[in-house]
Amino acid sequence: MEKRWHILKTPRREADHLFSTLKIHPVICNILAQRGITDFELAKNYFRPNLDHLHDPFLMKDMHKALHRLVAAFEKKEKILVFGDYDVDGTTAVASMYQFLCKIYTPELIQFYIPHRYREGYGVSKQGIDYAFANNITLIVSLDCGIKSAGLISYAKSIGIDFIVCDHHLPDETLPPAAAILNPKQKDCGYPYKELCGCGVGFKLISALASHFGLPESSYRCYLDLVATAIAADIVPMTGENRILAYHGVKQVNENPSPGIKALIELSGLKQTVIHITNLVFVIAPRVNAAGRMDDARKAVQLFIEKDYTKAQEYAGFLHSDNDERKEADSSITEQALSIIESDEVLVQRKTTVVYQPHWHKGVVGIVASRLIEKYYRPTIVLTQSGSVVAGSARSVPGFNLYEAVHACRQHLLGYGGHFAAAGMTLLPEQVELFSQKFEEVVSSLITPELLIPVLTIDAEIQLSDVKQPFYNIICQMEPYGPENLRPVFLCKNVSDTGNSRLVKEQHIKFSVKQGNTIMNGIGFNLAGKFELLAQKKNIDIVFTIDENEWNGEKSLQLKIVDFALSSN
Repeated sequence: MEKRWHILKTPRREADHLFSTLKIHPVICNILAQRGITDFELAKNYFRPNLDHLHDPFLMKDMHKALHRLVAAFEKKEKILVFGDYDVDGTTAVASMYQFLCKIYTPELIQFYIPHRYREGYGVSKQGIDYAFANNITLIVSLDCGIKSAGLISYAKSIGIDFIVCDHHLPDETLPPAAAILNPKQKDCGYPYKELCGCGVGFKLISALASHFGLPESSYRCYLDLVATAIAADIVPMTGENRILAYHGVKQVNENPSPGIKALIELSGLKQTVIHITNLVFVIAPRVNAAGRMDDARKAVQLFIEKDYTKAQEYAGFLHSDNDERKEADSSITEQALSIIESDEVLVQRKTTVVYQPHWHKGVVGIVASRLIEKYYRPTIVLTQSGSVVAGSARSVPGFNLYEAVHACRQHLLGYGGHFAAAGMTLLPEQVELFSQKFEEVVSSLITPELLIPVLTIDAEIQLSDVKQPFYNIICQMEPYGPENLRPVFLCKNVSDTGNSRLVKEQHIKFSVKQGNTIMNGIGFNLAGKFELLAQKKNIDIVFTIDENEWNGEKSLQLKIVDFALSSN
């Protein structure tokens, strides 16, 4: 798939100032300036994230209210329910909050609840509230959900159950009638950092409780491995407090992980490696999410709160098995969906993808939609049967408002919801074809041609001679990577093939390229389709990240090439 290359502009004055201050490679200074790191103090905090720089939790609106309501519950011996969503953010948040409350309150009076993805759906559920009522629970602490549940929280209040809402999703105009709402995205919340995940918001409440009861920082910082896992999985900006929490959480994952995280690491085959944030994103998080996708996410919480390593291994095994099942379903459905598209030229030529099979597993349709975008870069919806109705997940391409497009097709839908980049919907089986046609019509009228070509964002142009160990060492210090702090991507122009580049496993290219007197090796995954460009023996421009390769105990720098093209000059 061809890509549009976009080279970021550098704020020149700020970059030059950084270079004069830091005395590090000017290209690194350019990238830092692009990311808002413009002076020595900001650079120091960026490269050396410090937990002491976390904001005072009491700056968050309603923190005092939340604290007072919990203290009142402790004094009155009320039963408390810790309630969270079924994804990584929700289950890690529930696990950390539940464990901390058990430290400071009677464990027998605390329970946790994770709604079932298919029986109850996302967020606060009536079934969960009724469970609390049936068990004489009078206070629910909701994590990673609740901000959009005004009706259900009103219902809970009417039957004598209070809510403390810890959420990070954008609030509606009407807020739920909770005893306290902790959400830095509230219009009148003065909390300095707005991008915490749900587990991060819960962590702030835990730290406020620890402060109130005079407990040491270690009493809540022990959950940083769970917080880092949530930050990694929820794709929140890797800036500010998220960067501090993720940095120290990853450090804890490597040095002293909880039994649950340790068991997942071992089962995933990462035991002998240094864990990076990417391992949490691509290895740990999918196993946690698989519990809710394929079965019951309570298992994930049970894993995270388990103190006995042998039992933790057992729970990790359940999640690992769920993930294997998820991968099999994901792979099979993606293959079937691609076959449906490729067998119909009309579908191939569309500006949208809408595919439907009644037997597809509901838990993976969102993943499959993302997979299809990798092949056909356009707004995509994957539908399956759910009881008597059809349900589906939609994914967009960057820059296109998917929610508006789905909204324009609402006459064919029973229900829908979502945001700019992703959405979900339900409809009757007889409406599938009409909806598909309407969606194509709407998107075709709104989407611009350039949005149907993926953008490859490049941080800076460098020379091959710049790729040296000190340069790479500084890039490594820019971790943890994530949105707004991605791994730097470089462009190098006018390099030539040494003649030693070759195809590997028919899909990949093992590169050997030269610029001036510098020769570098590299790997380009799934680039075999462009190998003929090398055969032309002309200079090429390459886009890559820098990696370290280990072979027979020897380490060397290599290029991880993500795209290349013939040089224009």
